[in-house]
Amino acid sequence: MAIKFSKNEGRFILTTKDTLYAITVLHGRYLVHTYYGKKRPAPELKFEPCVVSFSPYKAEYGNQYSPDVFFSECSTYGAGDFRPSALRIKNTEGNSVTEFAYKGYKKYKGRHEIPGLPFARVGEDTETLEIKLEDSVSKCELKLFYTVYYEENVITRSMQITNNSKGEVKIEKCMPLCLDLEGYDYDLIKLWGGHCYERNFERTPLCHGTQVISSSRGASSHQFNPFMALCDKKTGNDKGDVYGFNFVFSGSFENSVHVDQMENTRVLVGLGSECFAYTLGPKESFDSPEAVMTYSPDGLNGMSGNFHKFINKYIVPEGALEGHRPVVLNTWEACYFNIDEEKLVAFAKEAAKTGFDMLVMDDGWFGKRNNDKAGLGDWTPNPEKFKNGLGSFIKRVKAEGVQFGIWIEPEMVNPDSDLFRAHPEWCLRCPGREMSLSRDQLVLDMSNPRVVEYLKKAFTDVFEGLEIDYIKWDMNRHLSEVGSAHYGKEKQDEVMYRYVLGVYELCRFFREKFPKTMIEHCSGGGGRYDLGIMQYCSQIWTSDNTYPYSRTPIQYSSLLGYPASVMSCHVSNPGTNMKSLDYRFKVAVGGVLGYELNILTATEEAKKIMAEQVKLYKTFDRLILTGEHYTVIAPVDSRFESHYFINEDRSEILLSYVERKNAGAGKILKLRVRNADKTAVYEDRISGEKCTGKELFDGIEVISEGEADYARLWHFVKI
Repeated sequence: MAIKFSKNEGRFILTTKDTLYAITVLHGRYLVHTYYGKKRPAPELKFEPCVVSFSPYKAEYGNQYSPDVFFSECSTYGAGDFRPSALRIKNTEGNSVTEFAYKGYKKYKGRHEIPGLPFARVGEDTETLEIKLEDSVSKCELKLFYTVYYEENVITRSMQITNNSKGEVKIEKCMPLCLDLEGYDYDLIKLWGGHCYERNFERTPLCHGTQVISSSRGASSHQFNPFMALCDKKTGNDKGDVYGFNFVFSGSFENSVHVDQMENTRVLVGLGSECFAYTLGPKESFDSPEAVMTYSPDGLNGMSGNFHKFINKYIVPEGALEGHRPVVLNTWEACYFNIDEEKLVAFAKEAAKTGFDMLVMDDGWFGKRNNDKAGLGDWTPNPEKFKNGLGSFIKRVKAEGVQFGIWIEPEMVNPDSDLFRAHPEWCLRCPGREMSLSRDQLVLDMSNPRVVEYLKKAFTDVFEGLEIDYIKWDMNRHLSEVGSAHYGKEKQDEVMYRYVLGVYELCRFFREKFPKTMIEHCSGGGGRYDLGIMQYCSQIWTSDNTYPYSRTPIQYSSLLGYPASVMSCHVSNPGTNMKSLDYRFKVAVGGVLGYELNILTATEEAKKIMAEQVKLYKTFDRLILTGEHYTVIAPVDSRFESHYFINEDRSEILLSYVERKNAGAGKILKLRVRNADKTAVYEDRISGEKCTGKELFDGIEVISEGEADYARLWHFVKI
């Protein structure tokens, strides 16, 4: 059993394959965190008298307990813990002091399902611990959920708050993951960036006080990703203790790491307080989104491997890893808005000849959409571009031998659109405030059920009965003037959170209405690259920046917290430079391959090379989707990058080596494949060369070329 309770000690023990997590009920009342790390005999709970000056304590316990210095499973506001809190609730008396006492627990197979939100699916061995607490003043009941994914070394956490008072209470801060760790000798890893330079790796030592990683943009954002990690100072790719954290949510979030006066570390993951509040009437409940944590003693590769296995098995849409992903040709960078039926049928014909599986028609197919200033929100095909309608056009595309995909941006609207003219009140807006534009767009109020229902009907009317194989869902601006005409003033601070619930409602509609259609998500590239949206979308457009020197570090950092199966990587615009085309391909096969270029103007030589690339990719694409991934050389303070994928029985390996800009010639590097079968002999299907697993383990020696656009692949198979 993964979850045990010792009544004599008042201790919960949660175990995964390689880790142990311990909680103690102290004085029959307080949930105290005891241990999280490598599996070992259950640690003794040792509480030395440690109440320090200015730290509050209860008279009955004296120096045996103070919330200000002891480790907590759910720290609360205003009751003696002056560190950042996990939960703050304003009660019917008007103050926000929050204090919960332990009342009991239950454990069960499966998990607590979170209404309206994405959450990890259950497996055969999934178990959940549910701990019940009560606040005697606010009359609120709190349930903490710990769901154990044994094989993946992952524990997920969420909470449910129920108002049992006769009046209203307001949740002012909600952080479902609170973890206190001993000491502060850790480095913090975070992923920062912006549009076109998402998820840059940054590793910094912890310092006293609070470091915050957050988004207040209404989306998880390009600027800061919800993934973060804490690791020992000496942690590398394959050795060292690492704690990884993430949040199954696609809106504003707050992660924080606090080093306190005792020089211990508190980690919080959740909704925060700046962009979130939620009012509960009598008998109403609120369920938080789910947070995810893992631990590995095997360095960054070990932590990433835990997350990859967990996400592929329990987060991404069921069936997403079956078969082969289509290699798409997207029209955006080739045509932008300048599309019509005849041009795209010609694209389809050339795409099929070149070996692509699918043509994706990007923006410009609907309403008066000839540029980005008009038509967004009017989801009817443009009759001038598609004289016989979409159905006839799609049949012509498929007759050429490729599948068909289409672009949408359902959450947005142009002021110059029929939808806005008919329903200006359906946009996010605050009375008396001018509505800000971004990319000539306003934001539809997805917290309003009428808006969501309108979108369901609009897309049903245009897509039902059509043979659409793929939908690319885009979101090209963030939320400002966040107010809703649908709600009264007492609910306005819920709108940003409810907006995300509306997005998820529409996501579920697409999954249910068009179950055979694959969805790729995009937010100006990687602005919504998170576990919440991944439950509905098979893959995510990693970045609008497809320049290979830029993509290498973006893809490396993305793989720290997310599997390659969700990472959409395109070859774009090599021009007439065939060496650049080869290089761009070898960078792009770090994830799911696609192309973004004008196939009609490509040379015959380029089309021949692309056909060979697609054919080669299809010999190892399953390995990228389902194999284990390991970094060999990280492109962090390095001019080189190397990684490999390997399958479960160690019979197949895809090894990649990339030289970045200004790498320099003559440097000797060893590419060590630490998971190769040392007793085996492998053959590289690309070059025909043979080597032993021991040689792979010890490292393939390469000498840097130092020339622009150099990369190499090896596809080793046991013989």
